[in-house]
Amino acid sequence: MTGSLPLFGEARPERADAAENRRKVLAAAEELFARCGPANVTMDAVAAEAGVGKGTLFRRFGDRAGLARAVIEEHETTMQDAMIRGAAPLGPGAPPLERLIAFGKAYVAFLERHAALLMAAEGSYEAYLRSRPYAFYRTHIRMLLQEGGLGARADYLADVVLAPLSATAFSYHRGARQLSCGELTDAHADLCARLLDSSR
Repeated sequence: MTGSLPLFGEARPERADAAENRRKVLAAAEELFARCGPANVTMDAVAAEAGVGKGTLFRRFGDRAGLARAVIEEHETTMQDAMIRGAAPLGPGAPPLERLIAFGKAYVAFLERHAALLMAAEGSYEAYLRSRPYAFYRTHIRMLLQEGGLGARADYLADVVLAPLSATAFSYHRGARQLSCGELTDAHADLCARLLDSSR
């Protein structure tokens, strides 16, 4: 299973000075995003905080969404690594339903920490659906659903399982609906259990 997951985040080799500038920019951006909220941070502010030129920042990251994606990438990669090589049930070695429930719980916790940054990185919902992180999670969920007996339906239902875990949906449920992370985790676990029960 792990060999076909489209893991992202492998950095291409870069010059030492470029790597140092990247480190400074990402550290400055993460600090500003956390302190001010991603929507309130300008590229000018990040460049000033990092001590680099605006041109360098725009050439490297394109815009604020690109910068947000770069900041969140390290956190996403850590999450993905736990799914591929970590301990069960999030990692390999547990039955499909246990792994689906563990993923939902872990990703709700991930969203609780990073939802605002993810929303800044996602841009539109369509862009999120076409992103490499989404492709990774979708492949993981689809394979678990297939393993759980859902066959060809798993391809469509993988999107159903992931829909409540978008940063936009999570923020709505936490804010407008005032649901706790525990309630969201339990509801997602119930969804997964019902889907796999339908395969019997």
